[in-house]
Amino acid sequence: MLLKLYRKKMKVLVTGGAGFIGSHVVDMLVNKGHEVFSIDDMSGGFWRNINPSCKFEKINLVDKEKTSEFVKKIQPEIIFHLAADATEGRSQFTPINCTERNYNAFLHTLVPAIKTKRLKRFVAISSMSIYGAQKPPFSEEMRPCPEDIYGVSKTAMEETLKILADVYGFEYCIMRPHNVYGIRQNIADPYRNVIGIFINQLLGGRKYYIYGDGKQKRAFSHINDVAPYIVMAGFSKNCKNEVFNVGPSEEYSINHVSGLILKSFFGSLDKVPENQKPEHIPDRPKEVKNAYCTNSKIVKIMGYKTSIGLEDGIGEMIDWAKNLGYQKPRYLHELEIENQLTPKTWKEKLL
Repeated sequence: MLLKLYRKKMKVLVTGGAGFIGSHVVDMLVNKGHEVFSIDDMSGGFWRNINPSCKFEKINLVDKEKTSEFVKKIQPEIIFHLAADATEGRSQFTPINCTERNYNAFLHTLVPAIKTKRLKRFVAISSMSIYGAQKPPFSEEMRPCPEDIYGVSKTAMEETLKILADVYGFEYCIMRPHNVYGIRQNIADPYRNVIGIFINQLLGGRKYYIYGDGKQKRAFSHINDVAPYIVMAGFSKNCKNEVFNVGPSEEYSINHVSGLILKSFFGSLDKVPENQKPEHIPDRPKEVKNAYCTNSKIVKIMGYKTSIGLEDGIGEMIDWAKNLGYQKPRYLHELEIENQLTPKTWKEKLL
């Protein structure tokens, strides 16, 4: 049984609140009657995602002074930290940007909140990238062993959060979702979210690219099976100072996912135009071959269960994306360092 921790109405801050997962979290918090503040730098978020009932500010969390000023002004009691530069594969080529936008941004949010002495709980959205290339399924008991700079930044965030929570007496909950997809995903992002990238390329009448042989396996989480549990993590006694993998336990190859997308988009694999059939290109460096988690802990403690299967979820997302239309890829940053291992999709901006 999940026990509620706090009174009905709380002052809540959501970072990354105009983004994919963050906007869904904001909606749920608003519907539950909380006083919700939201910040986003709009690098991966959209104005159309912003709930009019939340108090929104456009702020880049890398800006220490502006972030501190805002946090001190609103004095949040619960923080849901979703803002991130969530680009595992690209992080080897933008390590400074990754560190600033993940680890530094996290500290710029947390430290002033601690100073207000009002913070009760900090919900940090981490990543299964912290597990690295260990043998799946990954469990929460495994030691972090990241294979990329993004995973390193998330591991640093997690460990720092635990230390500061112990020293300053607030609570935390760490959530590790994996490969979340669904309505509102930024399909213009050329670096991450394989389902979104594939769909957007098809919308543009183009082919998409599969790294390696496509046999690498991942578990995919529909947004409706992630956002409610992130919200729950902020208010349940059962989640105090806990770490959870979030998502289904079933894993699928990228080739299988590609087939589901093509079938749903065109109605049949036989109807896929020749110029839109996927092309295989070399692997990305440091990409983990198989990455999926066990969800037994979140099932036991939070009652986790999936509400939509992968095929139906992809179909729903395609319907939404077709109404939205093709989105021009948003190459947000120049790569900081490059070599022969840099994917040509990024160097040549093929998407």
